[in-house]
Amino acid sequence: MQAAPAEGELCEIDLGIGGMTCASCVGRVERALRKQPGVVEATVNLATETARITASPGDAALAARLKRAIRDAGYEPRAMDSDVNPDADRLLGVPRDAWPVLLAALLSAPLALPMVGDLFGRHWMLPAWAQFVLATPVQFVLGAHFYRAAWHALKARTGNMELLVSIGTTAGWALSTWLWWRAEAGEMVHLYYEGSAVVITLVMLGKWLEARAKRQTTEAIRALQALRPEKARLLPDGVKRTETIEVAVEELLPGDVIQILAGERFAADGEVVEGQTQADESMLTGEAMPVNKAPGDAVTGGSLNGEGVVTVRVRASGAQSVLAHIIALVQDAQAGKAPVQRLVDRVAAVFVPVVLVIALITWIGWTVVGAAPADALLHAVAVLVIACPCALGLATPAAIMAGTGVAARHGILIRDAQALEIAHRIDTVAFDKTGTLTEGHPRLLSWQVAPGLDEAAVLSSAASLQADSAHPLARAVVQAAQARGLTWSSAREVQSVTGRGVRGEVQGETLLLGSLKWMESLELTLGALQAAADAALAQGASVSVLARDKGPVLAVLAFGDEPKAGASEAIAGLRAQGLRLALVSGDNRPAAEAMAQRLGLRAEAGEVIAEVLPGDKAAVIRQLQQGGHVVAMVGDGVNDAPALAAADVGLAMGHTDGASADVAMHAAGITLMRGEPLLVAAALDISRRTVGKIRQNLFWAFFYNVAGIPLAALGFLNPVVAGAAMALSSVSVMSNALLLKRWRP
Repeated sequence: MQAAPAEGELCEIDLGIGGMTCASCVGRVERALRKQPGVVEATVNLATETARITASPGDAALAARLKRAIRDAGYEPRAMDSDVNPDADRLLGVPRDAWPVLLAALLSAPLALPMVGDLFGRHWMLPAWAQFVLATPVQFVLGAHFYRAAWHALKARTGNMELLVSIGTTAGWALSTWLWWRAEAGEMVHLYYEGSAVVITLVMLGKWLEARAKRQTTEAIRALQALRPEKARLLPDGVKRTETIEVAVEELLPGDVIQILAGERFAADGEVVEGQTQADESMLTGEAMPVNKAPGDAVTGGSLNGEGVVTVRVRASGAQSVLAHIIALVQDAQAGKAPVQRLVDRVAAVFVPVVLVIALITWIGWTVVGAAPADALLHAVAVLVIACPCALGLATPAAIMAGTGVAARHGILIRDAQALEIAHRIDTVAFDKTGTLTEGHPRLLSWQVAPGLDEAAVLSSAASLQADSAHPLARAVVQAAQARGLTWSSAREVQSVTGRGVRGEVQGETLLLGSLKWMESLELTLGALQAAADAALAQGASVSVLARDKGPVLAVLAFGDEPKAGASEAIAGLRAQGLRLALVSGDNRPAAEAMAQRLGLRAEAGEVIAEVLPGDKAAVIRQLQQGGHVVAMVGDGVNDAPALAAADVGLAMGHTDGASADVAMHAAGITLMRGEPLLVAAALDISRRTVGKIRQNLFWAFFYNVAGIPLAALGFLNPVVAGAAMALSSVSVMSNALLLKRWRP
């Protein structure tokens, strides 16, 4: 998949890669890709088996050269959409990819049986020729892929898991064959075929279990992709015609009208034109309760229609839909590489050569102290086998995949691994007020006009100025005028003054409608309306002023908002976690402090930062950071985009309407698909838990090697036990990561 860049921008290419097994493979593929002309950066993810390449645009052959580089490095380039479930492909009732493991186990079992018999005083040793016949196909047929990958690693002058396994097991097989051939006729010699065969079987079993665990970590992506309908019922003549034609969803265009039957998934983002129903949006937003939909309401492609039949006017489909944005966001997070993983990659780059040196030292050391050549070689083999860096490569990406996947199921979209890793260190949470902690739908509570003026006429003039504005306060003015049955003329030359108000011409005179701060800057005084403004401010209302250009003031308008459900509980919960809180608002201080008191914020403790213009919120965030704090900013993702970007981690409360959802997903590191303040604590919690799993996985991955290599070198582990421990390390890391799937907000 290749992104289409704008002129002069870099492009991104995503490729699937088959055959990688350990952290060393990741480093080898990345080096091969970075050597290609035009490539700026290449990041390879072992858990997802994908590569993301950032390159200069304009090279039509780049994708082909990248695939060739992957193949030359010894791996298989794959299409990103080639993910199929191997469990569905069965042979004699067994998944086809399990057959090599099963055959290896059947051939190795008779070789391992004597070890079990020894525990009970039984001697079930097979003849040497039988051991050779059983072990050889495991070594060179079922284990052939180890040799192929090892050969490619040697050609690239590097190492990988397969190189360690192939050297170790071949040494055991060759030693056994040599001892058998040099033995006298009828002589019983102890052979080590079982060690080589069982190690290969255990490694294959571990990789098979690991692959199954990987598929579980990508369930979130597959579940989201399954929401995409393939067909849509198009009304060619819009709502005028009841007959429909079936078309592919990819053919839908903005403005098309489609019909959605009961129980079907909405084929595209759009707006209900006719009919009423309920929509289950749980897979997109995590909201468990169905949402009522009536004409004029927005619907999101992929959500499930209830019992009603509705017609919908398409707003966006395909790659432009909210569902496509969500899928892309989760894929980006899972394909990315956390900062800690880069350190692991540097360790892995030198790990295999160091292990080879340790194994050589082990063999020489045991030989020097007088051990039998066979025993010295087996100790060296045990070092090679237990030291495979499989778990190191999986520790971080497996946890990130599981964490971002389960978060997405509950309406928390984590944009990248860096945001995930930083979020657990947050000590300060700054909130926007309107639309974040409050409903964002203010009402016009009262308006006081200057003496001698008609209230209805003044309100009509205010509605004229605000009629075409989408600002919440503007809508409140228009709704109040409509409620009184007033009519108003269209304003001319309307200009919005960012963060202050609006200016326009109504019935031949220029009017201003905006904040008290704006009026003060224009040196306009309220006069007789000052008392009304003070009374409204004392009650926590937001106050706007209507005035003629250069005066006088015509009216004072008081607006009120309500806290969101759960906002107070969210504030209390974050405070209980020891986090510092701040409310960043453009309202005047009395209004901001009155709402803060209702929310449980403490103005006396400096938790209210009022009268902040939208463009200055980012500066407030930087001031908090300069005080040594790691800051999260929570906003609506549209007006607060600069502050979201300035914060260490931005948490955007996204919406399922196209433009704002797009802004939310790109301005912040984390997007909350539901406008619920309680999700802020949930997002920080899953971040902490995911980082905790990363640390646990890295501990166990290093523990297996740090503890296992000395034990193997000192002769306390034989190759079979070392192989089992190595296989167990990868499986345990994946299993530990999968525990995140049980997380609930």
